[in-house]
Amino acid sequence: MTSTAAPTPTAGAVRSEVELTIGGMTCASCAARVEKKLNRMDGVAATVNFATEKAKISYADGIEVADLIATVVKTGYTAEVPPPPLPERPEPPREPENSAAPGEDPETAALRQRLTVSALLALPVVLLAMVPALQFDNWQWLSLTLASPVVVWGGLPFHTAAFTNARHGAATMDTLVSVGTLAAFGWSLWALFWGDAGMPGMRHGFDLTVSRTNGSSTIYLEVAAGVVAFILLGRYLESRSKRRAGAALKALLELGAKDVAVVRDGREVRVPVARLTVGDRFVVRPGEKIATDGTVVEGASAVDASMLTGESVPVDVSVGDPVTGATVNAGGRLVVEATRVGADTQLARTARLVEDAQNGKAEVQRLADRVSGIFVPVVLLIALGTFGVWLGVTGDTVAAFTAAVAVLIIACPCALGLATPTALMVGTGRGAQLGVLIKGPEVLESTRRVDTVVLDKTGTVTTGRMTLQGVYAVEGMDEKEVLRLAGALEHASEHPIAQAVAAGAQERVGDLPVPERFENVPGLGVRGRVEGQEITVGRFPDTLPEAPARAKAEAEADGCTAVVVARDGVALGVVTVADAIKETSAEAVRQLRALGLTPVLLTGDNRAVAEAVARAVGIDADAVIAEVLPQDKVEAVRRLQREGRTVAMVGDGVNDAAALATADLGLAMGTGTDAAIEASDLTLVRGDLRVAADAIRLSRRTLATIKGNLAWAFAYNVAALPLAAAGLLNPMIAGAAMAFSSVFVVTNSLRLRAFS
Repeated sequence: MTSTAAPTPTAGAVRSEVELTIGGMTCASCAARVEKKLNRMDGVAATVNFATEKAKISYADGIEVADLIATVVKTGYTAEVPPPPLPERPEPPREPENSAAPGEDPETAALRQRLTVSALLALPVVLLAMVPALQFDNWQWLSLTLASPVVVWGGLPFHTAAFTNARHGAATMDTLVSVGTLAAFGWSLWALFWGDAGMPGMRHGFDLTVSRTNGSSTIYLEVAAGVVAFILLGRYLESRSKRRAGAALKALLELGAKDVAVVRDGREVRVPVARLTVGDRFVVRPGEKIATDGTVVEGASAVDASMLTGESVPVDVSVGDPVTGATVNAGGRLVVEATRVGADTQLARTARLVEDAQNGKAEVQRLADRVSGIFVPVVLLIALGTFGVWLGVTGDTVAAFTAAVAVLIIACPCALGLATPTALMVGTGRGAQLGVLIKGPEVLESTRRVDTVVLDKTGTVTTGRMTLQGVYAVEGMDEKEVLRLAGALEHASEHPIAQAVAAGAQERVGDLPVPERFENVPGLGVRGRVEGQEITVGRFPDTLPEAPARAKAEAEADGCTAVVVARDGVALGVVTVADAIKETSAEAVRQLRALGLTPVLLTGDNRAVAEAVARAVGIDADAVIAEVLPQDKVEAVRRLQREGRTVAMVGDGVNDAAALATADLGLAMGTGTDAAIEASDLTLVRGDLRVAADAIRLSRRTLATIKGNLAWAFAYNVAALPLAAAGLLNPMIAGAAMAFSSVFVVTNSLRLRAFS
């Protein structure tokens, strides 16, 4: 991961950002060195991620990207600006000699090949050393023959990296591995050629701990070969796991369509998606992916958005409805006008948010970064001290050497470097699959502390659209007839209440008559002539009989809007509409309460409406904040914070953006405005409030996984170093334990893939 927190950029300076792909890093200490060198440049703030092998750099005006790349190269690594993704490119031919497994990159394939050869050669060496019964005359020379290519060729990546780092005056975990294995191999060569170990008939016992022996007859070929094989295994499993950890992001990037049928001069022309521009109209047939974000201009269909939002039920769309790129047309033929293309689409923004989150680091990781950065030189000093103390106390060179090598090998801090980024990669990737976008690791800390969740009403708890609620007719009048007449007149109006009445009438009654005359009366409603009758709908001063008047009063007390329908000045009945509560909101509130959160309803509506909605979803009346202006929402959040609460806010509108940014944790509905989404910490792709509970659960689970990983990594090193220094660990066992500590951390992170 990284070693130091990036310095604060100079205030007011013009800054740019770039992401570099870093090559040659083999451990967390490598990432720490690169980050440290970059941050020493004036006007540069960098974060280097070991798991993703990327550096995210902010730099001041006057600094060139070439300068940044040169700094990385001088540090001993490679750097380049990653090429932009190509929407359409031919599948590269498989090279049979590469022998890469399906989905395996060349680097992982080469590592697998090195591991396979090393393991096959190291296994008999280890067995001969550990099982005296297998030892025959001159067995030690066979061990040397088998171990030499393992140490020299199999361990070449460690030796090369250690040499490169040494040239730059640095030490990493590769230094520990290289020095330890070469020391064991060099000692064995000395004992074989200049000591007594090469004599025919020599037998060698095996002990898990350090034991006193005659140094000239002791060889450590099994340590040299075994440690290389074990660490190669750990590196290979890490490499595979890192690829799996980022699989959700890769899957997101590949969701989009590759080509599209654009309408040009009345004809359909198939072109790559990259050539789409805003305003282009394109055809989407049943079963095809929608190429980019747009608005339906012809046709009606059902759209399956499950691959992007996790919502299993297809959404009906028709002319005027927005659609999202990468979703699938499950019904009829659509013609869509592109409104967003390329990096502006929801899919691209989703992938960018996920990757940005993976490249960041939580506050809990910074201590691990600092420890990792100074750990290697400290371990080298401990190893030298261990050798000196053992030699001074026992006078046994072999025992002193063995303990020092064990210290070098057991101490590799790889698990520390992988603890946070792997959990973040899996957690944010899984979140993206579930429709939860975590903007950065700092968010995870907030989810743990939150105790109050403020819910904006309109568009969050409710649908944000007025819908027909009820119809009440005077005695002797049919409710359907009242609704038919009202719907006919309201159908000509653009007012949200009128549209709700018209849509409800069409759904319940069917076809509506066309008004012969229509007039909008500001502040009162509409009036006109329908089937030869003078009809008014609205707040006209018509006298209502007792029953519909009582129904009107009760509906308004419950937060509904009531309009009176009259014919020739005589009231026929009352039609009520309201911003409908989402079917899942009550369940969402229960889930939030189960997480230990106190829900608060915040709205600009009047208190009667707010309390009615609160009752319906299970929020206490004293937790309703109503009749607040958009600018007052910020003060409402701050007031709760002054009371000592840690506040999460869920909203979807432009008027929620400032409050979302003010809250300790902001959650924006992905169905809301760009301003709200940009101001939030978490984006909920679906308009389902239950996803807010899922987001908090996932964030808390990811944070718990990070802390578990770090606890294991710290405990492992704290416990293992004294054991090794005390001579209680054979170096080969130390190598195996070190390698599998990293594998444990990555495997523990991968458990997040099963989150649901």
